[in-house]
Amino acid sequence: MVNHPADITARCEEAYAKAQELQDKLNAVITFVDPKDQLAQLPEGGLLHGVPIAIKDNVNTKGIRTTSGSRILSNYFPIYDATITKKLREAGAVCIAKASMDELAMGGTNLTCFTGAAHNPWDTRRMTGGSSGGSAALVAAGVVPMAIGSDTGDSVRKPASYCGIVGVKPTYGRISRYGIIPYASSLDHVGYFTRSVEDACITLEVLAGRDDLDVTSSNRPVEHYTDALNDSIQGKKIAILGNVIDSVSNLETVKMFNELVDKLKAAGAVVDMYHFDDKLMRAILPTYYTIANCEAASNHSNLDGIRFGVREDGADMQEIMTNSRTKGFGPLIRRRFVIGSYGLFEANQERIFRKAQKVRRLIVNAMKECFKEYDCILAPASGTIAPFIDEINNDDKLSTDYLVAENYMAMANFSGDPSMTVPMGFEEGCPIGVNLTCPAWHESTMFTIAKAIEDITGLRDLQTEVK
Repeated sequence: MVNHPADITARCEEAYAKAQELQDKLNAVITFVDPKDQLAQLPEGGLLHGVPIAIKDNVNTKGIRTTSGSRILSNYFPIYDATITKKLREAGAVCIAKASMDELAMGGTNLTCFTGAAHNPWDTRRMTGGSSGGSAALVAAGVVPMAIGSDTGDSVRKPASYCGIVGVKPTYGRISRYGIIPYASSLDHVGYFTRSVEDACITLEVLAGRDDLDVTSSNRPVEHYTDALNDSIQGKKIAILGNVIDSVSNLETVKMFNELVDKLKAAGAVVDMYHFDDKLMRAILPTYYTIANCEAASNHSNLDGIRFGVREDGADMQEIMTNSRTKGFGPLIRRRFVIGSYGLFEANQERIFRKAQKVRRLIVNAMKECFKEYDCILAPASGTIAPFIDEINNDDKLSTDYLVAENYMAMANFSGDPSMTVPMGFEEGCPIGVNLTCPAWHESTMFTIAKAIEDITGLRDLQTEVK
């Protein structure tokens, strides 16, 4: 990502122009941000000096429209920067776009944004994954070398797999969430995309650190994560998540993964098959939806057209709120709010919301047991390459394969452990990734293993020409 000073203006203007040029094909941008003013005020030095970036549209950017992919926030212009926006500016990054996302980050397809679906650069008939799909598409298309996302279930790591790039979700509290429009506060993580593990290390050095404006952020010292790139995986103990392997029906994905495992062993890693309780694995998705929907219903209760959000006419306050929320939110969001509100009713909390929290704890405890013996959990990031957009609503896709192989990465949101996806290979000309999850605060170990995988596959700096 390093720039030469003479190249900075040209590079940022080129990225801005390319994002606009590809908009008709990718629809990856909600708001374009002209870099001229930022270039005129660019601070000296910084790890990201003059690097063009994109920022997911749920991250506050002072004076720049921030919609979180929802019509109800389509006229929201923040009066302050999120902490990560401020850090990026101080590091010299230049934002050229606010990226498309699933509405309010509630989705895994990037089809629910009020500006329309984002498209995968490798095959525009396919989805990017979500909810951070716009950011992923811009990195994969070579528009920017880094983009910010957020990850509540797998919203950075799944699009990274589908788009053939690196996607990182650090430990909960490693990066400040101040100024991020929330989805589910106990699960939300700031994440980001790059095209190499090295750039992922550099980015975390910029973003990580304590923030007094976010009480959940940690005061643990920020490591020099790039040092991990030179470490060996000799003796590193890796647990293959057998439940996922067993549920992947695509034999090509399993073959590709097994070949990677053999090469990791040859490089000196100790790799074993490890199975969690099948009941816990099948409980991941319903547990996630219960907790996330309940927290989302609470977090967004103020988007009513009176306190915040686009206001619709009505005869009284109740009608204004009803009309504003009905027209302001898409059908998926309205449904999730109904489910979440139901789970938060006093009569339902014990048997729905609190029960889900107890199951979450069982899953987290199972992960802790695994990490007593292993340094990393490894599995394919998805059972397949990115699905075609017109197949997304096919009920035949709702199988055990979908429920386990496609949703297990939410485990790391339950636990807050660091997790990332790196490219593993290609099928039908489209990429698919592998996911690593390590114990809390072990990002350096995660980067060491990820770099070893990157070296084995040779899949670094991937980008594609959009057709």
